Amino acid sequence: MQGFANTNLPPELRVLKEQIEEHARSYGLDFYETIFEVIDAEDLNEVASYGGFPTRYPHWSFGMQYEELKKSYDYGLSKIYEMVINNDPCYAYLMRSNNIVDQKLVMAHVYGHCDFFKNNLYFSHTSRKMMDEMANHGSRIRGYVEKYGEDEVESFMDRCMSIDDLIDIHSTAIKRRDDVSRYDFNPKIDEEEGRTKRFKSKDYMDEYINPPDVLRAEEEEERKQREHTERAFPERPEKDVLLFLIEHAPIKGWQRDVLEIIRDEAYYVMPQAQTKIMNEGWASYWHTTIMEQKAMTPQEVVDFADHHSGTVAMHGPRINPYKLGLELLRDIEYRWDTGRFGPEYEECDDLDKKRSWDLKLGLGRKKIFEVRRIHNDITFIDTFLTPEFCERTKMFSYAFVEQTGQYVIESRAFEKIKQRLLFSLTNFGKPWIYVKDGNYRNRGELLLWHQHNGIDLKLNYARDVLQNMQVIWSRPVNLETILEGKATLLSYDGTEHNQKTLGEHDEPRRNPLVKTR
Repeated sequence: MQGFANTNLPPELRVLKEQIEEHARSYGLDFYETIFEVIDAEDLNEVASYGGFPTRYPHWSFGMQYEELKKSYDYGLSKIYEMVINNDPCYAYLMRSNNIVDQKLVMAHVYGHCDFFKNNLYFSHTSRKMMDEMANHGSRIRGYVEKYGEDEVESFMDRCMSIDDLIDIHSTAIKRRDDVSRYDFNPKIDEEEGRTKRFKSKDYMDEYINPPDVLRAEEEEERKQREHTERAFPERPEKDVLLFLIEHAPIKGWQRDVLEIIRDEAYYVMPQAQTKIMNEGWASYWHTTIMEQKAMTPQEVVDFADHHSGTVAMHGPRINPYKLGLELLRDIEYRWDTGRFGPEYEECDDLDKKRSWDLKLGLGRKKIFEVRRIHNDITFIDTFLTPEFCERTKMFSYAFVEQTGQYVIESRAFEKIKQRLLFSLTNFGKPWIYVKDGNYRNRGELLLWHQHNGIDLKLNYARDVLQNMQVIWSRPVNLETILEGKATLLSYDGTEHNQKTLGEHDEPRRNPLVKTR
């Protein structure tokens, strides 16, 4: 992308930036140095289409994103007020055409995000030099384009980017693999594994405490377990499908590097999806606090109210993360200020007493800083969403009725609302896919497994994924799932798709009704 015009802050915005930063630090916010750049709307749309990284690698999907953002802005449907990048230092972009009150609000909002990036547990593993790494990624991919051709590199990237969400979002906090591999042959370990466990006993009681038949059965079972483990590849279902492909797929060196780049960037953006409600709620909390208490002049009240109301307004059937995060943080602050938590409050049966409950603890601000540090969206909703909050904010769950073709209110019950929210947030509403066998049928085929949670896969999506995976794996790719209550195997061998109900003959039946080219 071409360079921008002068992006330095003009003198009046530099003064505002220093003032807003001082206000933010006075409230206890802790963030890396933040560099603001002022750019035009067209340039901001261009940066946004690259995910905030102007030096990112080229790809046609970024051009499509730019066209969508540009047309949406030109037709007055949407407007990007700010963009901030998780980096050290943090980079934030301001739109040159914004008025002063908008610039002040955006700066306060940005400092809330920067504090969240630095201090939230789920961002702790992310690279703080991602701006440089993205430039490095772009340079490497441009080099591959020059060497191998744009069509070949872009075609392979298309396939990799179509499966960039097949990673293990919890692997940064949970140890998935043993330190000692089964290939590290340690005679002492092998000897211990081959010895059947016996209970201590006197000689005359040994036959009764350690029956020979039972010991032989246990030894046989352990032998079978060891043989199965030695044959299993991988040893247990692998959630990080991209990592498995990087380690075992028969691809060229440059293709492996591209796949590693896609995976690295997927893990970088993952925490932002895990904490969208909290992150936007935290930034909105602080832009309202700083503006209302420190930075806003009387003449700016109406403009601020107009902008802020548009930010937290609900649109269509989707939850607005700004609104939900802000309101829930305020509710937590109020509850911990007044002492509306703990067994004493929960067990109180007097509704009048609960309505006027106020222990004047003043712990609200401290509590929300703690919440900001250790929670993600799922634990945030699961821990702090209450029936009183749902009733006060008039929340409800909705469902689509096929007979009428309309969405209707399904329930106002707290448990239903909470269940719907948590379900939509779990794995970002996407299916759980694992690598189950890298040598399926002893033919070098890849077997994936879908952990069914009550919702069937979309067959057109599943088949596209299998097709892309087959190109990377170079052998047939299979997927175990459940469709309409029946265990089903979807397969793609490089030429055609097949589908069979498990329990049928080992070889997929050539059913023209389920075959697609």
